[in-house]
Formats: sequence, C-alpha cells, structure tokens
Amino acid sequence: MTRPVYLVDGARTPFLKARGAPGPFTPVDLAVQCGRPLLMRQPMPRDAFDLVILGCVNVIQDEMNPARVAALRLGMGDEQVAFTVQINCGSGMQSIDTAFRYIRDGSHEMILAGGTEALSHAPLVYNREATEWFGGMARAKGAMDKAAKLTELRPDFFSPVIGLERGLTDPITALNMGQTAEVLAHRFGIDRETADAYAVDSHKRLAAAQADGRLDGEVLPAFDRDGMAHAKDDGVRPDNSMEQLAKLGPAFEKPYGKVTAGNSSQITDGASWVILASETAVEAHGLNPIARLVDSEWAALDPSVMGLGPVLSSTPLAQRHGLSVDDIDLWEINEAFAAQVLSCLAAWQDDDFCREVLGYDAAFGRIDRGRLNVDGGAISLGHPVGASGNRIVLHLANAMKQKGARRGIATECIGGGLGGAMLLEAA
Repeated sequence: MTRPVYLVDGARTPFLKARGAPGPFTPVDLAVQCGRPLLMRQPMPRDAFDLVILGCVNVIQDEMNPARVAALRLGMGDEQVAFTVQINCGSGMQSIDTAFRYIRDGSHEMILAGGTEALSHAPLVYNREATEWFGGMARAKGAMDKAAKLTELRPDFFSPVIGLERGLTDPITALNMGQTAEVLAHRFGIDRETADAYAVDSHKRLAAAQADGRLDGEVLPAFDRDGMAHAKDDGVRPDNSMEQLAKLGPAFEKPYGKVTAGNSSQITDGASWVILASETAVEAHGLNPIARLVDSEWAALDPSVMGLGPVLSSTPLAQRHGLSVDDIDLWEINEAFAAQVLSCLAAWQDDDFCREVLGYDAAFGRIDRGRLNVDGGAISLGHPVGASGNRIVLHLANAMKQKGARRGIATECIGGGLGGAMLLEAA
C-alpha cells in the first residue's frame, strides 16, 4: 500500500543574477537564508524531520555535502541525517521525488527537501597542460630543477576557463546547452521573433506577480553579511521590448541562430525548500497542506535534443493517470530557453512526433499559454540549476492554491539528455 504525500509549505530566496564576480551567498548560505524563516513559521520542532535532502550541482570546496552543512546551520541537530543529490538541472526536483517516495512507501513521515546553487561561485579551471606544469613545479627539487621548469611556462597557462562554461557543455555531443536549443528551433521551426516574444511575456508575468503580491510568502528576503536585504528576483526586466531584444546577436550559433542572451534563462544564485509530510505527520502537527504529490516520471533521450525532456517525461505521466492535456489546469515548464519551451509546445501538437516518439495515435494537444508559467519563469527570474526543479514544484503548488486549480504538472529538461515531471493535485 502507498500513502498520500503532501506538500505542506515551502519557501525560496530571491534569485540573484550573477554579475561577473562571486555573489554575496554560497550555496549553503542561500539554503539557510530561506530555510531558517521557513522552519520558524512551522508548528513542529526542527528535530521532527526524518531527513534532509538538498540538490546542488556546483558544490564548492568549503561545503562538501551541503545538505548536511545546511541542516547543522539550520539547527536541526547533530543526529539529523542529510544527503545531497545531483542530477544537473533536475537536482532540486530529485530531492522532492526521493522524499516523496520515502514517505509514500512508509519509511519516513516528514522530510525537508530543497535545491540550491550559487552559479556566481563557479570555479576557474586550468587546462590540463597548465595543471601538469603546476604539478611539475611543485615536485621540482632544488633551484636548478625549478629554473628548468620555469622555461616551460607559457602565458596561456594563466588563462583559466570558467568552470560553468564546461559544465554547460555536454561531454558526449560537445554541444553546449544553447546549441541544443538551436537544434530544436531548427527542428520545430521556431523563429527569432516568436522566441523573443515569449521572453518579453515571461518578464511581464513575473513583474505582475511581484507587484500583485502573488509571490509573498514564497519568496523570502535574504540578508547578506553587509546587512543588505535582497527582497526580489533581480533579473526581471518589465520594460523589455521586442525592439530591445532584436538588437541582441545570437549567443551560440552566429550569425543566424535564434537563441540570444535575451531569450535564454539567466545565470543566477538561489535556493528553494519544500516540506513534505505523510497524512500521519499532517494530523500530528496540525499542518495545512498546499497540495498533494501524486506521481513522478523521469525520462532519457538524445543529449543533443535534451530540451524535449519535458515532453518525454510529463506525457507518460499524464497518460499513466488517464489525463488529457485539457485535464491539466496549470503547467510549470522550466524556461531553459524560449526556443526550447516553444519546441516542447510544438512537439505536443505534432501528430507525427507524438505517434513516432510517444506512441500516441495523434497529437497530445495544445497547452494554452494561460495555463503555462503563469507568473513567469527562468527567462525572467533565472535558473540556478540545483534549485530550479524545486522552485517550479513549489510555485506550481502555490499557483494551484491561488487559482483553485485541481491538477498541475511541473516539468523540466535536464542537461545530459534527461527530463523530469511531477503531477500535483489540490490537497
């Protein structure tokens, strides 16, 4: 027998745009900034949690197993078990899915599951030749050996590569993530104007959500060591226009590419947590669930078209529960790139694709834009890779409650050729 699993609360930091230097928060700093006030507003003590799971991709050297470091800094006790998960962009969703399965199957009652990322802290990486030279220099014995080694020094040894650039390049196809979006744009005929229009709309939706207070309680201010308060996602550009975006050149495939900095997700720092609980825990602590987690699905595909991960994961999920496209009231699709999201929408409407790839008799159907990313997405607020999957599940739950929606799916593409999806219902 499986048990119902509830999402009872959650919170995240503002997503802060990386601006060419390490930001004010490390991954664990971010997790603590939103985790502490989230736990403070709960009726149960901090030692009531059975487990802490945290997704993080770019773990920094001073915070090995950031889940455990965060749990200790959050005052959850020396006996709190905590572990970190990493599945690229799906890490924050993986933490939820792992927690969901533990509770559903009866081994745990309440779990704190999150995701965090500080992309501005991505390390600088020396190439192999430079690394070998530094190693040889360290092994050199005596002045003569060191002098001889110095003659091998080349200026390019002091030109490190940003680690993030390597991390966003697929090791199998040698395509960076933006190039995979270009592959999809070509396959599904997504033009530049349509991608830019989607980006403009994403910014307007996030700005409206901020102004209307729809993110209150979900986004909690973060306070840095200098006492500065960071209250909102700071990458939003509500005055963005088609004319401004048209001035930007292709970022990955010059001169004719469709993907630009303006219609791609932003490089940001941020963290997000959710609290998952069994029915027993809900009753024991007097909790008020936001939503019920119903099911999840993971899929794998060619890394060169990894952006179709939402299609290959969420469609079987809906099919397993006998749901059509019209049965899903709200969708959250992580906006890695406008062209990628638009390609997913096109694939769902493509009879041949749905027949050949998904095994449907006809197209899955059209997802109305009024049901998709209703308060913006990663293009306007950013994509801290370890946190985004957690954020879209949390925001889907909150948006469903605000709008009185019955069902929703949160889904994302994952670098390396994966996709993840979670089905939620009203609590």
